[in-house]
Amino acid sequence: MVDRDLEDELMGTRIRPAAVAAALAVPAVLRLPAVLVLLAVLLGVLSPASALAAPTPSPGATPLDRAGTSFLTAAPVTAGQPVRLDASTGDYLYWSFPGAAGDVTEIAATLRFPTGAKRSGPSTWSIEVFDGLRRRQACTAGAQTPTVAKDASEVRLDCVLRRVRSWAEPWSGDPLPGTYYAKLSVVELPEADLGLPVEVDLLLGTTDGGADADDGELRAPLAPPARPGAVLTATDGSGASPSPAAADDNDAFDWVPAFSTRWIWTTVGGVLAAVAGVFGFSLTWRRR
Repeated sequence: MVDRDLEDELMGTRIRPAAVAAALAVPAVLRLPAVLVLLAVLLGVLSPASALAAPTPSPGATPLDRAGTSFLTAAPVTAGQPVRLDASTGDYLYWSFPGAAGDVTEIAATLRFPTGAKRSGPSTWSIEVFDGLRRRQACTAGAQTPTVAKDASEVRLDCVLRRVRSWAEPWSGDPLPGTYYAKLSVVELPEADLGLPVEVDLLLGTTDGGADADDGELRAPLAPPARPGAVLTATDGSGASPSPAAADDNDAFDWVPAFSTRWIWTTVGGVLAAVAGVFGFSLTWRRR
């Protein structure tokens, strides 16, 4: 009877699962805003586009109204210089722009379709970036290949490049300082829509991260620079240059090498070779 009462008492004091769930749910709700804030901060720090504002035209920049049709004929454009031209659907449009170490470039393009041009279906547009070696560079953010409906009036393309590095391994494919090429084209559309007019607006924006963005720079070279032929100066602060070694007047025996252990080994080797030759001759000589 006593054991039965003890068991009932223990069952009464047992923690119920519903109570445990309610106790755990309250801290989780309280922690949710902090988790969301932390995720927002991490995304803001890690996202390449967060540190790069939308490109804006530079005051006094001369608008560009042309584009090339290949890498060789690409039209040069600078950051902040607006580009506006009329093109036809299906054209390949090329522009070239410089990239310096530490730069992060964003390319924003807007395509406007005239209301009079009736398109028969949706189309997919693409903006690509290549470096001076014609290597395609990946975009870290932006709508690189959007699909536009046939009744849409415009579509926006955007590409944020990786930060240009001052050096890289040959196999890495990282962006290096030099000339870059932007290519705008349509990759998928109904064949009947080829040749329809389209208005193109393009703008480049660049931010310079400085030396800190490219892993910093060395305070001093890891290895002292080699300067062959440079005149050495005295390190005691006197400023006097070291005098050249006095030339040896005995030039008759300059061709003779200095005495070293090579002389000993050469002599011993010659004696052993002579003894071996005499011994071999004695074995092969036929006495009469």
